[in-house]
Amino acid sequence: MAEHDISSLLAELDTGDMAGFTRRFVDDLEAAMSMDVGIEADSDWSGVICLGMGGSGAGGRFLKSLADSEGGLPFVVWSDYGLPSWWGPDWLVLATSYSGDTEETLDGVRVALESGGTVIGVSSGGRLSEILVDSDECALLPVLAGQAPRSAFGHIFGAQLAVSWALGLLPSPNADEISGMLSRLRAASSRADLVGGDGMSETMARSMIGREVGISSPSELAPAGYRFACQVNENSDGFANPSEVPEMNHNEIVAWASEGDSRALVALTCEGVHPRTHARMAWILDNIESEVVWRIECEGESLLERLLYAAHVTDWVSIAMALAKGVNPSEMAAIDSLKAHLASIQ
Repeated sequence: MAEHDISSLLAELDTGDMAGFTRRFVDDLEAAMSMDVGIEADSDWSGVICLGMGGSGAGGRFLKSLADSEGGLPFVVWSDYGLPSWWGPDWLVLATSYSGDTEETLDGVRVALESGGTVIGVSSGGRLSEILVDSDECALLPVLAGQAPRSAFGHIFGAQLAVSWALGLLPSPNADEISGMLSRLRAASSRADLVGGDGMSETMARSMIGREVGISSPSELAPAGYRFACQVNENSDGFANPSEVPEMNHNEIVAWASEGDSRALVALTCEGVHPRTHARMAWILDNIESEVVWRIECEGESLLERLLYAAHVTDWVSIAMALAKGVNPSEMAAIDSLKAHLASIQ
């Protein structure tokens, strides 16, 4: 797709300005990370349970990866109604619902509050904001409204990072480290942009159209791989399957090693992973049977930066896939239909 074709397709198909929101990702992230959360440091918890669904819930997976790598407390992701049976008030609840009305998340918040728990919410409004504003033991981090949750990742994850740093739940980078990270992410965003970029997003997207897409990542980058699969689902109406190395080496790798001409593999790689995991990823790239194989080396001087790089660059690929298919990347008719059905049977 030539640049003028991309611009025309965006004007024709991208009625919700998914590309525009994606282009503002780093600015949104910077603003949210620097917010004054008004919460004093408190790491005296057994752990953090992250509630959230879909685009609102993605950040919890990223926090968990950071905590597993460099944190002092466990972070657990919960994407369901209620709370797990083991949960107790000694576990902080981080509830994220961009709209504030996600019914699974609200159900978990109610259970937590009824049991004497403490909830910190991230939301643009809705019922979640109303509940937490009325509670003396809870806090609300407001984010800007007006877009699809999956396009608001900068707002959402930036706020989650801000509260995790303020509470001392995760180690906070210093000002110079954050400034350098944001500068490099802006440069990467410009290269990946569909307008004025280097063209790789469109090239990748076109090569994967009509194929079964597998996204393989080391465990550290798995949240970005999972989010990429979800963005392919929602933005481009496509199927994609995320998997983690080394686990996929014990099952899915057999299917990839068999002959097949309708598959595409995207491997997310980065520095800092276990050397045996690095060797496994290298073997996969050399030995799997697929006509389309892409490797995205996730750049950055920290795991946080590498995760953000992976999440943002692949957002552009998912939008390019939508345009190549003639699909509006902002529409999600099936989700809207399901919500209307559920509302009718309450």
